[in-house]
Amino acid sequence: MKIVGLLCGREYSFPPAFIARVHQLGAKDGVSAEFVKLGGTRMGEHPRYSVIVDRISHEVEYYRGYLKHAALAGTYVINNPFWWTADDKFFNYAVAAKLGLAIPKTVLLPQKGYPADVDITGESLHNLEHPIDWDGLLDFVGRPAILKPYSGGGWKHVYKVNDKKELLEAYDKTSPYCMTLQEFVDFDKYVRCFTFGKMDIVPVHYDPKARQYLVEHEYLSAAVGERVVKDAQTINQALGYEMNTIEFAMKDDVPYAIDFLNPAPDFERDRITQFYFEMVVEKMARLVIDRALHGAPSNPWPRWEEMLGLGAAAGFTGAPKAAAQSATAHVLAPAPAGGSSSRAKTK
Repeated sequence: MKIVGLLCGREYSFPPAFIARVHQLGAKDGVSAEFVKLGGTRMGEHPRYSVIVDRISHEVEYYRGYLKHAALAGTYVINNPFWWTADDKFFNYAVAAKLGLAIPKTVLLPQKGYPADVDITGESLHNLEHPIDWDGLLDFVGRPAILKPYSGGGWKHVYKVNDKKELLEAYDKTSPYCMTLQEFVDFDKYVRCFTFGKMDIVPVHYDPKARQYLVEHEYLSAAVGERVVKDAQTINQALGYEMNTIEFAMKDDVPYAIDFLNPAPDFERDRITQFYFEMVVEKMARLVIDRALHGAPSNPWPRWEEMLGLGAAAGFTGAPKAAAQSATAHVLAPAPAGGSSSRAKTK
């Protein structure tokens, strides 16, 4: 028997529906699901779960530590707790831009302030330039611009600013968060993509002003829809996410990727509509059953180093043994007759 564990917080419709669907679909293969239960984790203990779906460890530090230990012991964790800990939106934008996606111009800003329990003084910040060239930064991204956290979600601490005065007024409210300043895309269409297992992408018409999902299957043209799916697949392969939402702001049929660090996306029925709720439950159940039966330990790791030609996949963050051995074998393999060599492609 293989057990899928669900780690979640204040969710009401998705958890019971997901667990029931895993039971229903996984019974013939000996796969079941339940809520993860924890009460202190002993170092070296064998994990109960073959797969864990993590939807709350970004808010509960103990859960994040437990998930890292579970991954060490062989549990397949969705999403990778090591990479989720390290990741941020500014890095995401930079990687995606290098991979050829349309990304708005973005600037990472020094924090306005710091947590009260952190002993930061002016002497601690001698590496920062002062004053900041706010006009120059606005000239770079354009006006209006969007000020938003470099990590986080839920539309919290997001401001649209039209000039330096509005920027500084908004910036003064952002302590202790690190923020980005980003080019505003005056979009004519907006899409939020549900993603399952990196390659299964479902673009959905989303109204960011009303915070509303709309069931409109012909919202995008075939060509634009194809590009959106391809770009979303590229993002997930680079960053390793198997449960994610990716947002594109469309301008003249160009999809600008503006938000794609959502490893615990909203799956509540009342907010994503009954239609998409049923789809999410079905696809997530099938995903975890497949990973319980066939999941490879290297699959949840990011591949951006490999995709950018910098090294083996996840080499910067501790590649799984199989990936490391594969990279070593490639380096040490003799060149074929004729004196040329070719790099193996990964799927």
